[in-house]
Amino acid sequence: MKIIIIGGGQVGAYLSSLLCSNGHDLRIIEHRKAVYDSLLKQLPAELVLFGNGSDPAILEKAGITSADVVAAVTDADEINLVVSTLAKMEFGVPRVVALVNNPNNSWLYNSGMGVDVGVNQAEVMAHIVVEEMSLNDMFTILKLSRGNYSIIQMQVHQNAKAVARCLKELPLSRDMLLIAIMRGEALIIPKGDTPILAGDEILALADEAGRCTLEEILSEPRNV
Repeated sequence: MKIIIIGGGQVGAYLSSLLCSNGHDLRIIEHRKAVYDSLLKQLPAELVLFGNGSDPAILEKAGITSADVVAAVTDADEINLVVSTLAKMEFGVPRVVALVNNPNNSWLYNSGMGVDVGVNQAEVMAHIVVEEMSLNDMFTILKLSRGNYSIIQMQVHQNAKAVARCLKELPLSRDMLLIAIMRGEALIIPKGDTPILAGDEILALADEAGRCTLEEILSEPRNV
């Protein structure tokens, strides 16, 4: 995959090293001389370009016309948005990811500005905190890019309502799917007559309503 990163600060440098080590075709653009020099010590020289990432000529030099992804991760939201708009509207890059530095600007990171994914670190942290506090042993494995669905994993508590009941007896909506049950060393593809046992690890596809349902029937009952 060909990836162009704009911004060689801590986020850009780490992201570049990670992607480079995974064999991706990478270019990173940085306009601050000291930061540029630091990048040259971390990455092969041919991967690092000195210049302004919002300059179309620099983007073309980096190979944006054939890029699969552009990631704008500078510490300035205005630059990230300008780069995103250029990448999507001018060069037709399939996927544009941009870092949100100021949470108050997150509303600007939309498809109209060329942003496919706006990474709001404050929002991500808030979701992690709330999920940890409210969903006990439920973990989000993957958040799908379309709709409000996630693939989640949750362990069945010994006193849960679902224990010793068959799958077909549970109040599961048509908009959620139990993908697998991990029981000890075994992986079970659940069917209607599959019983749920304490300690089972449930892998499911669900929206927010489905997550609440799973928490209700798989976790420790709340005291009323």
